[in-house]
Amino acid sequence: MKNFINDFKTFLRRGNVIDLAIAFVIGGAFSAIVTSLVGNVIMPPIGLILNKVDFSNLFIVLHKGKVPGPYLTLAAAKNAGAVTLNYGLFVTSIISFLIVALVVFMFVRAINRLYPSKPEAPISKTCPFCAMEIPLAASRCPNCTSQLGQ
Repeated sequence: MKNFINDFKTFLRRGNVIDLAIAFVIGGAFSAIVTSLVGNVIMPPIGLILNKVDFSNLFIVLHKGKVPGPYLTLAAAKNAGAVTLNYGLFVTSIISFLIVALVVFMFVRAINRLYPSKPEAPISKTCPFCAMEIPLAASRCPNCTSQLGQ
């Protein structure tokens, strides 16, 4: 048990946990911003272009609630106790996800540009006898047939 506690303390001191916690908090705040962007800025013009469609009120009634009748809004259907399939909210969530994925992709791509690229491992070597390029694993030169030391 004591070894477990010491390992856990070492894990916490590495800094990765703190970085993860900070990323989690920033991610939560970023999620709220993206949700607002999609719901308040992106979806209204798309709904306007698509004949004044309000995506937050696109739903299918699977089972009517206590109050029968057509439900004009999702809120009215929920208040009546109806079971609904909310495909408009699902479309909005997909758009939010795509925006978050795009931003994360651009961020990772920008971060990767800051680090120098690693040189590729050599796949060939030069024969010391004829100076021709040969495969790295070769033990005999295919050009001059010289025996190569490993």
